[in-house]
Amino acid sequence: MTVISISLPEESIASLEKIQKQLDLSGRSEAVRAAIKIAGSEIEDVEKNDGDIEGVLIIVHSTHNDRWIGTLQFKYENVIKTQLHSHLQNRKCLEVMILSSDSITFENMMKELHKAGKADYVKFVRSR
Repeated sequence: MTVISISLPEESIASLEKIQKQLDLSGRSEAVRAAIKIAGSEIEDVEKNDGDIEGVLIIVHSTHNDRWIGTLQFKYENVIKTQLHSHLQNRKCLEVMILSSDSITFENMMKELHKAGKADYVKFVRSR
């Protein structure tokens, strides 16, 4: 097994410890491996998509004054059929989008969304 060293902000350490506790893991290394496995599974789900894709995209972010989400929505307005924006506690925002897209456009949208690194939570629920 390869040993790596990473720097994490306190918020990520808190999330890591929550994963460790929730999954009843013995240490942080196991929690990191579990988080990577879960993220990898999410990526595989996106990559497995082919043909037309429909579903609901849920995003929570705390960047209310940052226009990154508006830019993303504008770029992919042709696949966003309906969208809802709601203000949550602690200046967080909830975005709910109903999407209908080909798999390549969907995959590109998801890559851009994750690459921005500004979403606290992202979940896509496919309609079928």
